[in-house]
Amino acid sequence: MTTGLENKRVLVTAGASGIGKEVAISFARAGAKVLVCDIAEDQLEACSGWDAPVTAVKCDVSKSSEVDRMFEFLSKLHGGIDVLVNNAGIAGPTKPIDEITDDEWDMTMRVNVNGQFYCARRAAAQMKPQNSGAIINLSSVAGRIGMPLRAPYSTSKYAVRGLTDVLAVELGEFGIRVNSILPGVIDGPRGKDVVEAQAAKNHVDPQDYLSAMLHNISLHSLIDMEEIAALAMYLASGAARNITAQHISVCGNFETYRSPLSIKKRDVQIGKRA
Repeated sequence: MTTGLENKRVLVTAGASGIGKEVAISFARAGAKVLVCDIAEDQLEACSGWDAPVTAVKCDVSKSSEVDRMFEFLSKLHGGIDVLVNNAGIAGPTKPIDEITDDEWDMTMRVNVNGQFYCARRAAAQMKPQNSGAIINLSSVAGRIGMPLRAPYSTSKYAVRGLTDVLAVELGEFGIRVNSILPGVIDGPRGKDVVEAQAAKNHVDPQDYLSAMLHNISLHSLIDMEEIAALAMYLASGAARNITAQHISVCGNFETYRSPLSIKKRDVQIGKRA
């Protein structure tokens, strides 16, 4: 079955590593024309060695002027955009609310919320005249249930869901669909960093903390980055032509972030489903 993504013009923000990289490679392998942006120059340079063709450009999405320049480049490169994957985001601090600084709060909001707004604003302007397009915003399961010690991040991801709802209503008459993906605990460097930071704040061994966290997930499993990429591709494809304003969790049913931190041993086996 074809995906219908051949020659689609796709922008993936923070696409040089992590989830963004998996998304970008998946679209490129499906025949899409992919532009990735990132702030990490070494990772952008490494894009040329991928086994899927993409174009890479440096852009800090928290700065509207850089986003404007990127979209001007995109217009010259591909003549427009069909799919925006708003993936850029930062973890923010792991601290109690009364210890979070103004700068930590502001930086998290600038990247996670402002960045998605800046990109969606420019993408919508290009998509409306063609009466088609798909915007996929990366939220988080932390944008569905409160994540203790992560007030800026969790709040920003709730905001992404709100932005998604508004844009889906506003842009629907132009044939533009807007959805969000809510990943759970990712099996990768970023997920590991989050677990380690949470464990350190709670004075718990990281593996024991992860075991307790997995206990709160119905499927007791971590999430592969490829699973997020597969959903993004589906939402961008013609198979999802009537799906909009949806917030889809890929989290194994994460029920709560309040782990039993008194745990002394790993009473949940850490593993993946077959």
